[in-house]
Amino acid sequence: MSAETWEIALYVVLAILAHVVVYLFVTRKRAKSIVGKHVVVTGGSKGIGLRLAVECALRGANVTVLARDEKMLSGAVALMEVIRQSPEQKFQYRCLDLSTSYENVATCLSEIEKEFGDIYMLVNCAGLAICGVFEEVSVEDARKLMDVNYWGSYNCTRYVLPKMKQAKEGVIVITASQAALFGIYGYGPYAASKYALRGMAETIAMESRHLGVSVTLALPADTNTPGFENENKTKPQETKLISGGGGLAEPDAVAKQIVNDALKGNFISILGAESWILTVLGGGLFRWDGVFQNLFHALLVGPLRFIDYILHLHFERIIRNCAKKKTD
Repeated sequence: MSAETWEIALYVVLAILAHVVVYLFVTRKRAKSIVGKHVVVTGGSKGIGLRLAVECALRGANVTVLARDEKMLSGAVALMEVIRQSPEQKFQYRCLDLSTSYENVATCLSEIEKEFGDIYMLVNCAGLAICGVFEEVSVEDARKLMDVNYWGSYNCTRYVLPKMKQAKEGVIVITASQAALFGIYGYGPYAASKYALRGMAETIAMESRHLGVSVTLALPADTNTPGFENENKTKPQETKLISGGGGLAEPDAVAKQIVNDALKGNFISILGAESWILTVLGGGLFRWDGVFQNLFHALLVGPLRFIDYILHLHFERIIRNCAKKKTD
C-alpha cells in the first residue's frame, strides 16, 4: 500500500472518530433539575444516605429524610440547613421503621407530601448487612435483612410509583449492592435481599419508562461508612479476603455518582473500573443506554468472561486456604 493510500486511510479513520466524538457530545444526557422539587431519602441519617440527602440539598431540592434514629436525623437536617442554596428551600425528617406495614409507610409519606408537595424523587437507601456462612446466619437475621433491605424499599416505591405514573414524571433510585450481581462467600441472605431489589428495579423500570418515570439501580461497592464497619464485625475471613481487593469508596463520591446518574435517567449507577467490569459481566440483560456503549460491551464481554473465570479460581483458592488453616 502506498504512502498516499495510508494517508487517505488515516484521514478517513480520523474523520470517523471525530464524527463519533461530536455525536457523543451532542447526544450526551443532561441531568434534570431538582430545584424546588421534593426529594425523599430513606436511610438519610448517616452513611451514603446522608450524603445523598446533602447532594440533593446542594442541587436546590426540598429534602425529607427518613430513618429510625431521631438524633441522627436531626443532625442530618441541621447539616442541610448549613449548606442550603436558597431561603426557599425546606428540610424535614420523620422517624419511621420502613419495614413495618405498608399502611404505616403510606400514611407517613402522605403526611409529608401535604407539607412539601408531591414526591418527585424517591431515593431508597435504607439497609443493613449481616454476614456469615449461610447456615450460621440466624433465621431471625435473615428475615431482618429481607424486611429492611427489600420490604423497606418496596413499601416506599409502592406508594410513589402510581402517583408518578399518573403525573408522568418522577425519579426512583433503588440502592442495591455489587452483591446483587453474583453470590459471594459469607453474603448469602444479604445477597438474596439485594438480588430482590435488582429484580424489582428491572421490573418497574420496564413498566414505567414509557410513562415518564425514571428508575436507577445503584450498585455501590464497599464504601467507607458506619454500616460497613458494622458489616465487618460479622464478616468471615474468606469474605474479607475476597471483597477486600477492590478498595474502599468514599460516600461523597458514591452519592454524587448516584444522584448524577439518576437525574440523567441512567438505569445503572456504578463507580470505578472494577465495579464496571463486574456489572458488565453480572448484568448481561441490564438496559445500558446508547448504541456505542452496547457495542463496546459486546466487544469486551468475551475477554472479560475469561477474567471472570480467573477471578472465580482465585476466590476458590482463598476459600480452600482458609479451610485448611481451620483444620491445621
